[in-house]
Amino acid sequence: MGAERTGTATQVNFYFLQTALEVIDFRSFSNLWFWIALAVLWSTASHWVVGVPFDMVRRAARGHEASLRDMHALANIQSRRLLFIADATGLISTGFTFFAISSLALLGFLYRIEFAQALLLLFLPMMIVGWLSLMTARKVAGLDAIDLGNLLAAHRRKVQFVGIISIFVTSMWGMWTNLNQSVLGG
Repeated sequence: MGAERTGTATQVNFYFLQTALEVIDFRSFSNLWFWIALAVLWSTASHWVVGVPFDMVRRAARGHEASLRDMHALANIQSRRLLFIADATGLISTGFTFFAISSLALLGFLYRIEFAQALLLLFLPMMIVGWLSLMTARKVAGLDAIDLGNLLAAHRRKVQFVGIISIFVTSMWGMWTNLNQSVLGG
């Protein structure tokens, strides 16, 4: 009787492990969660412009007085915050970022690990967006509200351009990877 229970428990554990591994599939480009994460990532990146929500920038452009003041205050606060972080940890964070990107590139394309390829295709464009945000944050101080709105709108267009290129490259690479996968898993 005890052996039957142990066998049943082992089968349940194996079934649970198999189900968990199906849900957490490391074949990223065939996983719906990867594409949802990609969409959310770029939607968020284009909505928050240097820490300012873009709907606030749009309301300020229409002349909404409270949004104009809020946009100006929030942009100055967020740009000073970004510049402080960059000045305090610039060398360390730059070194770590390039180490992580290089490691993902080697793991993904030299060792053909699909999960590393997917992470690289998510994080490499975000590194470009981070650099663009830092360059925009350096221009925020001392601008009046109209020029600030124009600066934030121009930054958003740049982020959206990087996003379009990134989504295109990621989808092409994902389709190429999925087409080259064997039906039998080899």
